[in-house]
Amino acid sequence: MKKILIAPNRYVQGPGVLQHLGEQVKPLGDHALVTGGKTTFSVAREAVAASLEAQGIRATFEPFRGECCRTEIDRLKEMGTRAGANVVIGVGGGKVIDTAKAVAHYMGVPVVVVPTIAATDAPCSALSVIYTEEGVFESYLVLPTNPNLVLVDTAVIARAPVRLLVSGMGDALATWFEADACRQASAKNLPGGYSTATALSLARLCYEILLEYGVAAKLAAEKGVPTPALEKVVEANTLLSGLGFESSGLAAAHGIHDGLTVLPETHHAYHGEKVAFGTVAQLVMENRPKAEIKEVLAFCKAVGLPITLREIHVTEVTPKKIMQVATATCQPGGMVHNMPFPVTPEMVYNAVLGADALGTAFHAGTL
Repeated sequence: MKKILIAPNRYVQGPGVLQHLGEQVKPLGDHALVTGGKTTFSVAREAVAASLEAQGIRATFEPFRGECCRTEIDRLKEMGTRAGANVVIGVGGGKVIDTAKAVAHYMGVPVVVVPTIAATDAPCSALSVIYTEEGVFESYLVLPTNPNLVLVDTAVIARAPVRLLVSGMGDALATWFEADACRQASAKNLPGGYSTATALSLARLCYEILLEYGVAAKLAAEKGVPTPALEKVVEANTLLSGLGFESSGLAAAHGIHDGLTVLPETHHAYHGEKVAFGTVAQLVMENRPKAEIKEVLAFCKAVGLPITLREIHVTEVTPKKIMQVATATCQPGGMVHNMPFPVTPEMVYNAVLGADALGTAFHAGTL
């Protein structure tokens, strides 16, 4: 049995580390294509430009147009190639990061990831999630290598909208449960091997940190300060979740997330918010003990993660809609098939409605 663990070449985290970006990028290239969203550039562009310039690194800045889709990847690749860039830097959230990774891959150059939010575990992974231009999940692009550098300035992240940090906790929440399901199923991880004890331990540590420090981290973010609790949760959201999911595997929680994207109303919910609901549905599907499910529900409620369909904007719940989600979840090659038992659309349908019922009961105090 071949076991594989993969990770970024270098991970740098702390308040103020953005000013050291140039010295970290310098070994990788001397002309960077830098992409980021409008809000991101307003927050970080000046610091990025100054740090790169101080190290003699030329920068071509190009705004990201909002969706990690084939059209945007091709556009940025063409621009970077025309400019002669030999390193790509993605600054911002999960979609711009995934786009930057894909662009660098197709250009054949190193990639640097600078998350300005801790909303997903995208930064460390050798994976880009590709959507259509309308925001519907299309495919996973598995990349040959992890990012060359991930640089996380927690002072920047502490000032980002709190909902984004909480969404990252939702994404990270799934890590342990999906890793455990893949272990039971002897399912292969993203690099095509099996999980190591190290990866499983990191996945479990991710969950433990969330339970211990999640609420304190949210409170710190509300004040815009990078406390030790916030540092721990940012590491859990970004590094531990990234290593845990990639080297142990994804299962029903992310599979159900992908299925939910077929409902346009869920596009108003963040990735991690839908994954949190998907995690509850996975626990229902596995028939986990009541105490374990209540622990997850209590955590979600405490930090503000959704545990009902209404909270991810599905206000009109119909059998047709939920079966659409279930069918999309179970498409061939979907992550739900990494569960340790065969999964059918009917099972997903039942789990989604069961999770919604449990979440509703928990909010009402009747569970």
